Order: sequence, then structure tokens, then C-alpha cells
Amino acid sequence: FRKSILTVHERTHSGNKPYQCHTCGKAFAHKSTLTAHERTHSGHKPYQCHTCGKAFTQKSTLTTHERSHSGNKPYQCHTCGKAFSEKGMLTRHERTHSGNKPYQCHTCGKAYTRKSTLTLHERTHSGNKPYQCHTCGKAFFRKSHLTVHERTHSGSKPYPCHTCGKTFTHKSTLTLHERTHSGN
Repeated sequence: FRKSILTVHERTHSGNKPYQCHTCGKAFAHKSTLTAHERTHSGHKPYQCHTCGKAFTQKSTLTTHERSHSGNKPYQCHTCGKAFSEKGMLTRHERTHSGNKPYQCHTCGKAYTRKSTLTLHERTHSGNKPYQCHTCGKAFFRKSHLTVHERTHSGSKPYPCHTCGKTFTHKSTLTLHERTHSGN
């Protein structure tokens, strides 16, 4: 048992990632992390909020979400006093004060405050588009772009105007439309 814990720990130093996603090829050091990642492809969300019913792929994300109902923000910035519901959000916020951009692209040298932003940027070099439409096969860099694209097939228009009832595929289009009512 101790040897397996040591083996897993040593992967943090060696960079060894023996668990690979069969859908997109991304590799992980821990099987549990791969399992959680695979849910992003399958859409399986086993952790549900008892307050609002929203579901999540990871228990930790549910825990953070539940703080939005309670208003609990236990992580506070020592520089400006702003409080956060999640430690990672505080860490990212603190970089706005320090200017620290620890995530650097190995291809062009551009640096970022968030690893997720670097990952998206690196796809512009590699051309990797891991999110594919099951209807027409078109692929996308971002999951959110796939979600919007899929509305072209389903006809879904989830953004209604509360003034006239007209519905829209994109939130930005609704925002533009709403200006016609306010005269702005």
C-alpha cells in the first residue's frame, strides 16, 4: 500500500502520466483524474445539488457550487480583502496583484495566469479540436463552441427576451436585441 502511494507521488516529479483518455488522448498521472475527465466527454454528472438540482462531474465542484447558495466565501485576498468561495479562485485573483503568469507556451513563449487558458492557446499551434459534433462531425477547440454549434441542428434557442418573448440561439444576440426595446 505504501509503495503504491509513493509511486503515485513520484509521478508529480517525473511527469509520468500512464492513464490516457481514449476520446481525446489527454494523459493523467492518476486514474481518478482520468475518470473525472472522461465525464467531460460523456456528459455524466453524478453529483447533484440538493438545493437547485444542478449536476456536476466532480464532487469538489458540487461543494464549491453549494457555497453559492450559502454565500460562504472562506478564502480572502490579503491585498484587497475580496473573498472567494474557492481557494483556486483566490490564487488566480492574487495573480492580478502580482502580475505572475506561471503558465508559458513552449511554442511561442506567451504566458498566462491560468493553465486552462494556456491549454486553449496551445490548441492554436497544434490544431487539436477535441470537441466533435455527433451530427455533422465538425470539431471545435472549446466545448462551449460545440454547445452553441449543436443548436444549429436542434433548433434550440435558450435565450428569451423578457419584453417580447422572441428567443435567440446566442446570449450576445439577445443582448443586442434587448437594446431595441430600451432605445440604447
